[in-house]
Amino acid sequence: MNSFHSIIFTAFFFASIALHSADAPKPLSPTDAHNTFSVPPDLQLDQILAEPEITQPVFINFDERGRLWVVEYRQYPRPAGLNVVSKDSVWRASYDKIPAPPPNGVRGKDRITIHEDTHGNGVYDKHTVFVDGLNIATAVERGRGGVWVVNPPYLLFYPDKNNDDVPDGPPEVHLEGFGLEDTHSVVNSLRWGPDGWLYAAQGSTVSGHVKRFGAPDRDAVNSLGQLIWRYQPETHRYEIFAEGGGNTFGVELDAKGRIFSGHNGGDTRGFHYVQGGYSQKGFDKHGPLSNPYAFGYFPMMPHHKVARFSHTFLTYEGGAFPSPYNGKLFAVDPLHGAIFETEITPDGSTFRTKDIAEAVTSTDKMFRPVDIKLGPDGAIYIADWYDAQIAHFRAADGAYDDSNGRVYRLQTKGAEHSNPIDLSKKSSAELVELLRSENRWTRQTALRLLGDRRDASIIPTLAAMLEFESSQSALEALWAIYQNGGLTEARALKALDHSDPFVRLWTARLLCDERSVSRPIAAALIDRAQRETNVEARNQLACSARRLPTNDALAIVHNLLAHSEDAKDPQIPLLLWWVIEAQCKDQREAVFAFFSDKALWNLPLVREHILERLVRRFASGGTYDEFVLCARLFALSPDADATKRLMSGFEKAFEGRTIPPLPAELMTALADVGGNSSLLDLRMNKPGAVERGIQSIQDSKTPRAMRLALIQTFGEINAPDCVHALLSIATATSKDLAPAKAALTALQQYTDPIIPDTLLSNYSKLDSSVRPVVQLV
Repeated sequence: MNSFHSIIFTAFFFASIALHSADAPKPLSPTDAHNTFSVPPDLQLDQILAEPEITQPVFINFDERGRLWVVEYRQYPRPAGLNVVSKDSVWRASYDKIPAPPPNGVRGKDRITIHEDTHGNGVYDKHTVFVDGLNIATAVERGRGGVWVVNPPYLLFYPDKNNDDVPDGPPEVHLEGFGLEDTHSVVNSLRWGPDGWLYAAQGSTVSGHVKRFGAPDRDAVNSLGQLIWRYQPETHRYEIFAEGGGNTFGVELDAKGRIFSGHNGGDTRGFHYVQGGYSQKGFDKHGPLSNPYAFGYFPMMPHHKVARFSHTFLTYEGGAFPSPYNGKLFAVDPLHGAIFETEITPDGSTFRTKDIAEAVTSTDKMFRPVDIKLGPDGAIYIADWYDAQIAHFRAADGAYDDSNGRVYRLQTKGAEHSNPIDLSKKSSAELVELLRSENRWTRQTALRLLGDRRDASIIPTLAAMLEFESSQSALEALWAIYQNGGLTEARALKALDHSDPFVRLWTARLLCDERSVSRPIAAALIDRAQRETNVEARNQLACSARRLPTNDALAIVHNLLAHSEDAKDPQIPLLLWWVIEAQCKDQREAVFAFFSDKALWNLPLVREHILERLVRRFASGGTYDEFVLCARLFALSPDADATKRLMSGFEKAFEGRTIPPLPAELMTALADVGGNSSLLDLRMNKPGAVERGIQSIQDSKTPRAMRLALIQTFGEINAPDCVHALLSIATATSKDLAPAKAALTALQQYTDPIIPDTLLSNYSKLDSSVRPVVQLV
């Protein structure tokens, strides 16, 4: 078990013990529970919903009429009508069948409810059930003439054209194939992006075999956990937006359209996702990245060391709190019953975070905040699962209490209430004006309504906003123009030169989403890559280039590689590699033509990040043709340092395996450039290499790093003659225990009976930190 999941397992384990102990928390009445909270002195916390009106709230949001929608996850953790056939070591369940989409399958207990403040006094006094009988439903979103519901394995759409809160008929099934293996991790947190796509998250221990309902299996997009996905309703396109994360729960889209999601382990608040990015995941538990040639991934946003959970979080951009709260993250911690105020600051083209304070705490151990959203009034709304048990653990499958649940409102102390404004009654021109609101919820809702209407009459007004205004209103205008079909080539070309970097960024992203662009647009993108001064915009250009045909993609990359200031950026070097790697299968000659430019080899981004990965990519493929390509790369190398980096990549390609017979061209190239001949000779099984390697690991004068590398290599190839030397190192008395541990690990490869006999006879003399390794041999 790696450290990435040890925190998670430990937390789950102790949470489960607490659940079954004599002093497990007992539920308080809604009133008594409300009295247990502490918040900053300039804020106040109101309880606005509680049982029996709602139970088990897992997701909340607001519609254009200011009404609160709640998904009540009452069927959790077992889908109705399904029987578990088996469970694997990480609790993934296999069921006896795939449930039919509602309302045709077995009815579950989940439901979606609507809650309304009819008097404008802050009290939600009207409660309506929109739909019930759902079975593992996790999220809801209005738009495009109805209501979208995530009910895995399906994405459903309930038409409601007259907005009477009664579905016009059975739901339309848009997508199928979302996994149900772990209902703690299923797809969740549906919301509209500013580009008119629906975005959502997929958790860690579920699979995806996602396709349009009824489409052939060959059309499915396969995945295994931990990702952000999106769906375009008009074109029925589904794609994985970014891969990786923790038990990905929550999708936060800030004012600039950046995407974040929380993490269920410690030492971070979560992940910042960029288009097409590969992020860290629990590799031991959930398998490798989908691209074996990614050769790297984005870590979690750097954060000081904490052992807490934060799934969903909110960037506060509501305009109603005291100014110090603007731009801060509010992160829920359901395991420990708190909400943290967190500072988020730039870290190159991505971000880092730092906790400032506990914004909401409670002495009630059953307070379990699971979702957090911005409201029409600029307040923060919090869904409280309210249960003794929140963590997923085997012993707790039947231990959840679905009889209660609460929703709270965190607002400025003494804030006044008024009747919610019904944005659905606003004209399109009035909605355009609301794009200037300081409340992000208002802007995002107005934008969604404009996307629903597709009203061409507003495009001239929006075009003027885009051209003559700056900052947020220009960006909102760009999004609205795009969603209303008005992003012409002429407007796009102007927008690529806009004074606001996020307008430039989003123009590139929107144009390249179609996976091809006109020649004038391509030329402008290539030029923009050369001139772009904003690091986030360069990040997006790298993301977008990967979606374009080879010539355009590599031309953009060529100009981005010249930005040597990005060589230390946390994301851009890998993004540029991923564009190049995407061409390495079917467009290899274009790649070699690209690297025939010797000036390119001297750029820091190329030398420090690309060369090693490029030769490693072809060497890892392992075919005769790919080995010939490696030889060609060595031939292109302009100097010894570049060759050394190529050699390092070639050696990395064969870590853990023996080098197969190589074509003459590559043998000649390797002989010419030399390199780490001891390691290479071992992996190539050259005559005398084993004997020389054994001598080196026994020689105290061999550099430590080389000695450890040779020991490791003996554990990765089949060389029985090394066993005695490895045993000698493993049982030697030394202050430096690394060689002994490396030798013991290498010995796991071999079955010689002398190994257990020698280790057992020396066991009492071994250092206590070495003995656990012996037990694995």
